[in-house]
Amino acid sequence: MTQIDFHTNISDKFLYTCRLVRKARMAQRQIVILSSNAEDLATLDQALWTFSEHDFLPHVRAGDPLAAQTPVILAADEETEWPHHQILVNLSGRTPQHFARFERMFEIISLAEDDKAGGRERYRFYQQRGYPLTHFVAENV
Repeated sequence: MTQIDFHTNISDKFLYTCRLVRKARMAQRQIVILSSNAEDLATLDQALWTFSEHDFLPHVRAGDPLAAQTPVILAADEETEWPHHQILVNLSGRTPQHFARFERMFEIISLAEDDKAGGRERYRFYQQRGYPLTHFVAENV
């Protein structure tokens, strides 16, 4: 059963996601990052290249011919089959259709009220279905 981790109170979802992906890659995990739209995906793509001078996080978009060999996949929709099923990072603001295929999913919830409300709805959804949940509240200083 998919372990679901909620990370809330996040001031910069893209930077936070880059750090989370770096940590997961250090553990040799494969990651799919699901965003809500192409614009956010482009921002995340750029952030993964520039957030650290010392880290290289190879990534491609879903559907790329090299997706199966690349450890991080960026997706804005769920129409393309994803070759990885270890970690899903959900930035989409919705419940992913196929989240149960993954070993673990991270829900990244920003400070925005609509994002918080959507996160609470998804938390209840997963909780009612018996998924193991954890909640981490980030300290923004």
